[in-house]
This record gives sequence, structure tokens and C-alpha cells, in this order.
Amino acid sequence: MAQSTRITATIQLLGVIGYPIAHSLSPIMHNAAIADLKADYVYLPFSVRPENLEQAIAGFAAVGLQGFNVTIPHKQAVMPFLSEISEIAQAIGAVNTVYRTEQGWGGTNTDVTGFLAPLWAQPQQWNQTTAVVLGNGGAARAVVAGCAQLGCAQVQVVGRDRQKLEAFHHSWAGSPFSPPAVYLWEDLPHLLPQANLLVNTTPIGMYPHSDSPLMPDEFKRLPAGAIAYDLIYTPRPTKFLQLAEKQGAIALDGLEMLIQQGAAALQLWLGQPVPVEVMRRSVEKVLT
Repeated sequence: MAQSTRITATIQLLGVIGYPIAHSLSPIMHNAAIADLKADYVYLPFSVRPENLEQAIAGFAAVGLQGFNVTIPHKQAVMPFLSEISEIAQAIGAVNTVYRTEQGWGGTNTDVTGFLAPLWAQPQQWNQTTAVVLGNGGAARAVVAGCAQLGCAQVQVVGRDRQKLEAFHHSWAGSPFSPPAVYLWEDLPHLLPQANLLVNTTPIGMYPHSDSPLMPDEFKRLPAGAIAYDLIYTPRPTKFLQLAEKQGAIALDGLEMLIQQGAAALQLWLGQPVPVEVMRRSVEKVLT
């Protein structure tokens, strides 16, 4: 078992910013990996209100923070304060990992890496796959980019607000990824029979709630062997995944995405491979 991180005068600081942040599992898994590596780092949660974001980032530079993750509601708001933004983060329009550069803060997005990790293990011919993405918020952007990297034949994004959907579609112009097709929620009955990959990016069904973005009968429209992927990981399983499994779908939750995006960020900061299995065990222990 990994030893607890020792706080010394030479310790380097990492962290995660969000509002709220108390629910985050990132400190648990990052500090487990840091302890396992015996690295002279500690990873801390920082609750940062939106109106204090600029001051917080300046403060992080002043105290020598080496890097930090970014979660809701700062993934897009942080971008104007960065000197360097990776191509993938620019394409997604959101940053979840910030690191030091000679010019200031740099930003990238490891959510795509996290999202893809459990999908690469599936025996799918992705170039013949249609992905249906429920929701058109920030999480959906990483999913669309991930589906493009998989080589999905079609990516269809479903939402409830026509204007927001159209803005989502047009926002991909000029990016390396083709704009996804967008549909209103009432179009789902026609989309689900072709959905080889169905991804829930909405918060519907997140603890303490136990509902699903789809009704039980709607899952019957999924083709045989479809993958149902819920970015939510509490509760385990979500009602969305329970209903999908009852119809024979392959169920994936968001825990592996959380672990893999965190591992990619930590590897970037430390410049060395990190113990992914240690990170996985640390969060699974908390969730059981």
C-alpha cells in the first residue's frame, strides 16, 4: 500500500480548481499515485468562485504551483489567462489541465484521452459506427472530438434547445474535426436504431438522483451489441446503464474516463509514467 504524502519544505504543489470542488475524487487518486512514486509533490483541491478566477491563477503563479486541473465551471473561462493552448484544447474549446511554460501557463485537454480509453478496448470497427451523443454542453465537446479520433462514420448530437444546438454545430468550423450533425430530443426515436455508441453527457442521473435521460422503452430501439456510455460514475451503475444493460447493451461508466484523464495530466506534470492501477484502486475503494 502507498505511504501517505509527507509535507516537506521542498514539496511541489499541484491541484484542481472548481466550484464546488468538495466532491472531487481527483485529490484521492493523484495523491495515491504521488505517494506510490515517492514523488515530492502534493495535489490539493481549490474552491474558486468564478469571480475570483483571474486572481486565483495569478496567485498560483506567485506561490509556484506546478500545474492544476480545471473542472466545472472554469474549463472555458480559464482559457483567456493562458499563454499557450494545445491544438486539441482549442478544437474542443475547453481546458482541463494547466501546466507551466517559460511564457506563463499552458493549457491542454486530457478529457478526450480519458473518454477514449475504455472504447479502444472494445472490438468495434469504428469507421462503421454511428455515435449518438446526448447533451450539447462542455462534456459533449470532448466526446465529439473523441468520436472523431475514433473515426466514427457519423456523430449525432442531441439537445433540447435549437439555438444552442446550432451554435454547437457552428462552433466546430475551423477546427480539425468535422462539425457533428445536431438534432432535437424529439428526433431520438429515429436516431437510436442506428446508434452503435450512445453517450450520455448530461448530468441526468447523477447522485443523489436516480433518473435516466431516456425512458425504459427507448432503450429497446438500440441495435444489438450497442455500447451505452454514461460519463457519470456515481451511482454505479446509473439507471441509464441499468436500463441499457437490460436491453443487451455493453455498459461503460465514467470512472475510467476520470482515472485516465487524471493519469494523463499527472504524467504531463511529472514527466514520467504514473501508476494507473494505484489511481484506479484508490477511487474504487472510495466508491464501494
